Amino acid sequence: MIEIRNLSKRYGDKVALWDLNLDVGDGELFAFLGPNGAGKTTTIKILSGLVRPTAGTAIVGGHDVVKDGLKARALMSYVPDQPFLYEKLTAREFLRMVGELYRMERAEIEQRIGELSETFELGGFLDDLCESYSHGMKQRVVVASALLHGPKLLVVDEPMVGLDPKSSRTLKDLLRALTRERKLTVFMTTHTLSVAEEVADRIGIIHQGRVIALGAMQELRALRQGSEDKRLEDLFLEMTNGGDPPKQA
Repeated sequence: MIEIRNLSKRYGDKVALWDLNLDVGDGELFAFLGPNGAGKTTTIKILSGLVRPTAGTAIVGGHDVVKDGLKARALMSYVPDQPFLYEKLTAREFLRMVGELYRMERAEIEQRIGELSETFELGGFLDDLCESYSHGMKQRVVVASALLHGPKLLVVDEPMVGLDPKSSRTLKDLLRALTRERKLTVFMTTHTLSVAEEVADRIGIIHQGRVIALGAMQELRALRQGSEDKRLEDLFLEMTNGGDPPKQA
């Protein structure tokens, strides 16, 4: 679903990404981890068409995100770390608007709103104005809107931010079910390492613009001697402690 080749991004003299190569398969739940400023959000913005790379290519579902961006974006949904809603709309009105933007039939929109309302327990505030929602409530509506049209790829930046434990569990269970049963591909960043360890099929760790580790948990543990029983948090802190910045070309 995702093919990244020699992807680099500079902001002036700053190297945000350096020669990134990465593949994410259909139906895979992939966690992309790194310290603040490591290049995670830059990667997501390139995949989503919000930022152009300095060099290299990113392919989504066979479509280059720069050369064939409309087709690439039609296959995906992006959930940013800060949920945005039109505050003078209700959740129902917002979801209807999203469905119409994707040219869904009205009956299908209403069916999906009903399904997602039940999944995310939106019924109690579905017809309240979004300006009255808490951060967690907004996050639930935004994630529901991202799933409304049945994307092939879901890109999520810090999906658990602001969610209470019950909503977090609901979202984790839903993501696992969607990847297992419907072959949805999930590309997720999170600072909640326990979530990544629990749900991800594979994990990539990026540090100072470079991928420094990639694989399932057992593969990450095998990279460091004596780490057979270590948690992801311990491995992550060891791998990202220090290191030199990428060299300038």
